[in-house]
Amino acid sequence: MPETASVTAPPAGLHRPELDRLGVTLGEGGGTLRVWSGAASSVELVVFDDTDLDWIIDTEPLTAVGGGVWSVTTPLLRAGVRYGIRVDGPHGPGNTFNQGSLLIEPYSRGLDRGGFSDWRSVVVDGSFDWGGVTKPRVAMDRTVLYEGHVKGLTKRHPKVPPALHGTYAGLAHPAMVEHLLGLGVTSIELLPVHAFVTEPRLLQHGLANYWGYNTLNFFTPHAPYATDEARQAGPEAVLREFKGMVKLLHEAGLEVILDVVYNHTSEEGIGGPRSSLRGIDNRAYYRQQDDGAYIDVTGCGNSVDTSQDAAARLVLDSLRYWANDVQIDGFRFDLAATLGRDESHSFTPEHPLLQAILDDPALADVKKIAEPWDVGMGGWQTGNFGDGWHEWNDRYRDRVRNFWLSDVDYARRASTSPVGVGGFATRLAGSSNTFSQERGPLASVNFVTAHDGFTLRDLVSYDVKHNLGNGEHNRDGADTNRSFNHGAEGATDDERILATRRKAMRNLLGTLLLSAGIPMLTAGDEFARTQRGNNNAYCHDSPLTWLSWEHAPWQEDIHAHVQTLLRLRRENPALRPIHFARLDEHTPSASVMEWYDEHGETMSIERWTDPTHRTLQYVAASTPENEEFNRILLMVHGNERPIAVTLPEIDGVTGFTSLWSSADEQPGAAHDVHAPGAVIELPGTSMHLFRAQ
Repeated sequence: MPETASVTAPPAGLHRPELDRLGVTLGEGGGTLRVWSGAASSVELVVFDDTDLDWIIDTEPLTAVGGGVWSVTTPLLRAGVRYGIRVDGPHGPGNTFNQGSLLIEPYSRGLDRGGFSDWRSVVVDGSFDWGGVTKPRVAMDRTVLYEGHVKGLTKRHPKVPPALHGTYAGLAHPAMVEHLLGLGVTSIELLPVHAFVTEPRLLQHGLANYWGYNTLNFFTPHAPYATDEARQAGPEAVLREFKGMVKLLHEAGLEVILDVVYNHTSEEGIGGPRSSLRGIDNRAYYRQQDDGAYIDVTGCGNSVDTSQDAAARLVLDSLRYWANDVQIDGFRFDLAATLGRDESHSFTPEHPLLQAILDDPALADVKKIAEPWDVGMGGWQTGNFGDGWHEWNDRYRDRVRNFWLSDVDYARRASTSPVGVGGFATRLAGSSNTFSQERGPLASVNFVTAHDGFTLRDLVSYDVKHNLGNGEHNRDGADTNRSFNHGAEGATDDERILATRRKAMRNLLGTLLLSAGIPMLTAGDEFARTQRGNNNAYCHDSPLTWLSWEHAPWQEDIHAHVQTLLRLRRENPALRPIHFARLDEHTPSASVMEWYDEHGETMSIERWTDPTHRTLQYVAASTPENEEFNRILLMVHGNERPIAVTLPEIDGVTGFTSLWSSADEQPGAAHDVHAPGAVIELPGTSMHLFRAQ
């Protein structure tokens, strides 16, 4: 593979030639810097000494070359050079030009620190030998996402050398690769790795922005995640370490997905830092009212105005860089609804940027996952992104939590559950009431937990959040968690409660990993990690958020269940349909679904909504194109009373082989075969999976 993959021009919608080749382009004898600022009156290149980053050794003015672009070609620009820009322009509402401010050039591939809070852009050559390693290109129906934090994954791993703890190199260490492959995931979705900073208010409390949703620059990898050796060698070495991580994970067949934050930047609200875009052209890069007040639909102080071509192109060019130069396999777009807001600040799925991301040949092979909401008016858009997008499905999360947790809590107090099984069944089968027939079940990224919220273990152990350590008097974090502590808040020695919690976790994991759609597992949930009830641990860079790799036997049992469930998902194509089946039609790569009650009879309309009947048998039969025919039966029982379930009589089925049960503390090795019409005893709140033969 060449050092930099060939990248075609962006799609016509954002292809303004004057916006091509922004940033630094190296050539013989120097380099060319191109910066866009539609309102600037002057732009100046400032070059620093290689070792004293506060010593300016030269400056050169940029020349306006049309279309808002300023350019200079100079021998001062060479690999390794530290530089900044100064931009001046008119004063007035919406403009915040200051000729004295040293600014990060937005297309910088490297950053270095100058003084306490100033930053210097760094010219990076970017050469790297990929050695013929290519992207794994895992099919969407076989994709299993594993959401994790670069530092948190390996900071405490005993088999990763201490020098690699919490680093890009540590993530690619054989011990981590072995864990990921052994678990059965295919794609690591990393919390933000674009260069980011901690907000001043957190620093005042002695806390840190651990998650990284406070982007400083869209092209530079976060240097603190690199090894000491790479950081001391400089930004070029940091980038090489990052690419080396990607290469090693690709060699193992694992994809790398980046959680990207293009909706806002670390410049916060007016009065916040002037580090880059605010000083270059505030009016063009951030959404504002006529008087210059920010329109904040992100809850982070500012919102990038992607209705402006230069801002949208900055996002698109960043994606193209990571997907091709760095060989990233996909992106999860934080608060993606913000990216799809037009000049009137309303969301539209036909937004030029959203369409360009889909249409760009340079992004054709990457996975595109939207967090389909923001906090602005009309910000909840689950199901409304176009064909080609996959979406975090919060409706799935909420319904599954309700079914196994808050409904059960309600039933203990009211003697009956509040709802029947119908809504849960819809989510299990791919959320066809949320995603169109054309988009199919793979439009849904199913999740029960994520970085934001309770861990799986805390979800079954706490009724309320415990966020006092965040310094906000427990006001931050979600108040509605749909969790259930099963009789005691937090830690307990009551074995009855602990056993019920373990089964609840197995039910949640079983639902997640056996549902139609793309499952996303949160790192640490395979071992039932706890954050002691903190459901918003974004500001804790500590053992609270770093994964522990020392586990009790019951945690190893949970891990074994996840391994088993993911193996069963791989082996049974009926569990991972690509399309929704159509009534009375043969749809290739779909699953034809049938629903039976506990008596083995077809589910009646009344049974779907009756809260006193929360038992169903879900049968899915594949319509294969590239795999053998497959049919599964999944029993679901959603109240705490045990029940006898009669296996249905289905044409062509001679028996049902037991594959997995959530009632087992350890996944069973036996594969008992049961005849149609046989009775299966299900304990309260449990699941049982069979393969039909």
